[in-house]
Amino acid sequence: MKKIILVLCALMCSMAYSQSIKVIDEVTRQPIPGVVLYCNQGNNNCSTNANGNADISTLTACDTIITQHISYKQKRILLSQLKEKNYTIELSETKISLNEITVAANRWEEKKSENPIRMEKMKKKEIDFQNPQTTADLLGAGTNVYIQKSQQAGGSPMLRGFATNRVMLVIDGIRMNNAIFRSGNVQNVIALDANAIGEAEVLFGPGAVMYGSDAIGGVMDFHTLSAKLSDTSKLKVSGNAMARFSTANKENTGHMDLNFGLKRIAFLTSFSYSQYDDLYAGTNGGDSVYLRHFYQEVKSNKDTQVVNIDPSLQVNSKYKQFNFMQKIAFTASEKLKIDYAFHYSKSSDAPRYDRLITDANSDGTLDFSEWYYGPQIWHMQRLAFHHAGNTKAYTNLRVIAAYQYFEESRHDRRFNASGNVNSSAARLRHQYEKLDAYSLNIDLDKKISEKTQLFYGAEYVLNYVQSVANRVNVYSGTEQKINSRYPNGSTWQTAGVYINAKHRLSEKFIINAGLRYSYYSIVAKFDTTLFPYPLTQAKMNNGALNGSLGFVYMPMKNWQLYLNTSTGFRSPNIDDIGKVFDSQPGIVVVPNPTLKPEYAYSADIGTAFTIGNVLKMDASFYYTYLTNALVRRPFNLNGKDSIDYNGQMSQVQALQNTGHAFVYGIQSNTEVYFGYGLSLLNSITWQNGQEYNGDSSAYYPLSHTTPLFGKIQLSYARKKIRTSFYVNYNGEMKYEDLPLSERNEPYVYARTDDGKPYVPSWYTLNFKLGIYFNKRASLNFGVENIADVLYRPYASGISAPGRNFYLSLRLKL
Repeated sequence: MKKIILVLCALMCSMAYSQSIKVIDEVTRQPIPGVVLYCNQGNNNCSTNANGNADISTLTACDTIITQHISYKQKRILLSQLKEKNYTIELSETKISLNEITVAANRWEEKKSENPIRMEKMKKKEIDFQNPQTTADLLGAGTNVYIQKSQQAGGSPMLRGFATNRVMLVIDGIRMNNAIFRSGNVQNVIALDANAIGEAEVLFGPGAVMYGSDAIGGVMDFHTLSAKLSDTSKLKVSGNAMARFSTANKENTGHMDLNFGLKRIAFLTSFSYSQYDDLYAGTNGGDSVYLRHFYQEVKSNKDTQVVNIDPSLQVNSKYKQFNFMQKIAFTASEKLKIDYAFHYSKSSDAPRYDRLITDANSDGTLDFSEWYYGPQIWHMQRLAFHHAGNTKAYTNLRVIAAYQYFEESRHDRRFNASGNVNSSAARLRHQYEKLDAYSLNIDLDKKISEKTQLFYGAEYVLNYVQSVANRVNVYSGTEQKINSRYPNGSTWQTAGVYINAKHRLSEKFIINAGLRYSYYSIVAKFDTTLFPYPLTQAKMNNGALNGSLGFVYMPMKNWQLYLNTSTGFRSPNIDDIGKVFDSQPGIVVVPNPTLKPEYAYSADIGTAFTIGNVLKMDASFYYTYLTNALVRRPFNLNGKDSIDYNGQMSQVQALQNTGHAFVYGIQSNTEVYFGYGLSLLNSITWQNGQEYNGDSSAYYPLSHTTPLFGKIQLSYARKKIRTSFYVNYNGEMKYEDLPLSERNEPYVYARTDDGKPYVPSWYTLNFKLGIYFNKRASLNFGVENIADVLYRPYASGISAPGRNFYLSLRLKL
């Protein structure tokens, strides 16, 4: 009997001194890893594991436990109170901080406050609450990125007056920009699965030192979900499932990811499927041009315009999307980690809505019977090695080898009202592009001293382009080979080396300086049997030196002042020097193999500060000057200023280094926290951009300079509930504010009383609600565009969604 009592006493003592507690987010109920728990007496401490659990046996001598985490408010709790709280500590997230950790600026984790660059970060928790349908919508849900859409299956981000191939997309450290990224709106961002994004960062302004060509307006850096190891010897299984329905386009989305983790190896599988029906626009206000009054159908072998009984329904805008991701993480040793990832994305055919509503002659007859993108396919294989060596050469070394495959196609046929089987409108044009992209990135950081840190590395990228085209008579099936969109078999490659240093001159003053040299080479071969190219081959080789110099001054711990100067560049790619396409009805763009890189010179000055736990404000003013700019100008092809192209006499244009441009603006965010979970956000972005037109020797608005836009948001987050009521607003752009290229597309814009295109101002009211039942289940509900406003964002070819109700259910394993 005594032995039994001794055993029980031993067990009770063991339990008393190995007490485990759990730390969770008070709103989402999710465990918080990496929380440091320390004693108010002595130096003992411990931290929570991946499940939010911590063994506090070393803290039992304390009377008070204190929590510490960079993203959560500090909390003090009496040890005696833990039992009545079921050994669970709930923390509330803090947004009043300048110490957020970011990656985009130097490709390694560091404090945002130590960098003189404006950045915006969206974490997984925020992404889930916003419920974006696509990754383009994810970017638009932030505060300073403007999204253009030519069709529902699209989304082209605009940053500081630049877009398309003047901004950079990065996925898990790999550049997504390739040799056929065009100067027209680029929709590739929707290939990324918004449901598999762990966090997204946006770097504003030139990022050429770290990322090379194209990073003029900024860098969008996406980090996908990671495979998670088990912190014990047992298998750890976790996962997420989500289902969502939206009314504006009858969206049906399903997502699931599963993680199997052992001590040294882990596997993550993720897949999503989305189906979007034709999109409903709003019905209140707006211009009638935003509605779909007619649509195309083929009846009795004739193209026919059919009256749309519900003009708010944007017929022929539906599409589908599938995404898959597989990751493997392996810890080879304490210092060496290896991870592999496979990404796959495929869309259905996607109608190009802005071309399907084109009426260039304003005669009431649609220009096209068919215009759609074929399935957009993207897959990437990525192999990365990370060595934490702390050697003489580096503290951390990361090597990433990647292969990407892009496949896209375009299909169009003009409206054939007569039904003439031999007319040019009877032939459906097909253009197919495939691109193989190989890349190698080597990134290193070295902590020289407590004051100095180096970031340096190298990058190599090779793109191989395949492009073919044909035209098929839709009545007879007769096929004809035609000139391809790009020179088939072209190559584009670049190599670069960079170094960036961060030095702390004092506790309050930090200097950042960097240099990069990039070299690029292009080889393009032209087939003169199908198109009268003025040459059979073009070779281009050139280099670019870029730099940055920035200063951070912290007068106080809660106040940051910064100044940054930097340069950026964009080397011509295959799309620039070798493409033949009709940019709009009546204009054909032809190759110009004499192009040179365009350069940007930029300066930022900004500040960020907090006042207690009540106020956070940041603001920046920037100016960017672009020289040697690639702009479309009238051109002669074999002595002709106009040629017959795709059955229409068209003016010849080509990209030329004849322009320069500038853009300046202000970005500002203000957050006020009233306490008890109530907060207010106001963000605003204003910019003005001008480009020089050599034909008229005058300045005109820059193509991707957006109108004034912003958001005002009132939020409440407390104990399993989060709500948000917000206003998105957009200023007016008068006819004089529109770029010349946009003035030639009146069928996209509202019109003044005298028939000139312009962008009316608009605003939408929106509401979102998140209910977090427990750590396993949550429900999200929202109403977007409550007033059902009819509007179209600047430069977009499709109207924005009308009133949209959505409902999503999330389950966690």
